[in-house]
Amino acid sequence: MERIGEVVKRIKPVDKRLMERTQERLDSLTKPIESLGRLEEFAKRIAGITRKNNPSLEKKVIFTFAADHGVTEEKVSAYPAEVTGQMVYNFLSGGAGINVLARHVGARVVVVDMGVKEKLKVKSKKLKVKKIGYGTRNMAKGAAMTKKEALSSILAGIEIFEEEFKKNGIDIAGIGDMGIGNTTAASAILAAITKVRVKDVTGRGTGIDDLQLRNKIEVIKQALRINRPNSADPIDVLAKVGGYEIGGLAGVVLIAAANEVPVVIDGFISTASALIATQLAPLVRDYLFASHKSVEIGHNIALREIEQRPIFDLNLRLGEGTGAALAINIIEAGVKILNQMASFEEAEVSEKL
Repeated sequence: MERIGEVVKRIKPVDKRLMERTQERLDSLTKPIESLGRLEEFAKRIAGITRKNNPSLEKKVIFTFAADHGVTEEKVSAYPAEVTGQMVYNFLSGGAGINVLARHVGARVVVVDMGVKEKLKVKSKKLKVKKIGYGTRNMAKGAAMTKKEALSSILAGIEIFEEEFKKNGIDIAGIGDMGIGNTTAASAILAAITKVRVKDVTGRGTGIDDLQLRNKIEVIKQALRINRPNSADPIDVLAKVGGYEIGGLAGVVLIAAANEVPVVIDGFISTASALIATQLAPLVRDYLFASHKSVEIGHNIALREIEQRPIFDLNLRLGEGTGAALAINIIEAGVKILNQMASFEEAEVSEKL
């Protein structure tokens, strides 16, 4: 916990003065004031986060963390747990949705095995192994992990980010996930922290039917009843009803903010990770960008809890970091407006009377 505390202490408020000056610069460009809407907001926020007058988002990284969940024993998903490992192989071969969209926006994908239930038979520099365990335990029967494992998952995320940051540099980070059963964990985390009714934060995940949805809701209720997570203690919540990849992504969010790097969250699972991070360090909220509104019904509540407004709504629910990749492209467009668009004076265009 000491190392996590050190990271939290490093997180500073964003530079509000620079944001004000950036807005003045945006207002001087050849357009009606605020006519580029949220693109201007993105540029201003990026300047405040990075503390740079002319920020660049050239070095883009998507962190896709994978892990399995013991709660799949309760038939909460439409897919078998084996799919988690199979999809990791797909990530490494470049054939998954996140690979396509990351290539589209010029982002690098960092794939991390946080707790896939099998030992992956692959030797690739593209795969980072930070395995905390071979899948969490079944939270419907007891704690998903120990407190030590929960802390280790956050520390693993911190280490992965630091390795990439020191080696290649990172201007903006996106976070994504892969793990059959992880919408169950995300719903349980959200219900535990917000005390919202389980049925109001639990969706269909991979596409379960009505009967399976009712079962999923009852499984989450049982997990909360048995484990009694402390809503005021995010580590306790993570340990009792969370997942290794969720903890890992929370670690990425914390260390990114400590290094003045903006973080783009993907969908429901990533938002649950961001929720854990903001509970540990409230200042993190100002470093976050919510990419999209997921189809998962709990996502709106989770976004509201971390005080974020999604950039778009395309009915996405894949995860992996796909929404984050698309949003990074839009955020970068705002930054390019700031850096490349001429002012009225530069272009010798008459201003508003």
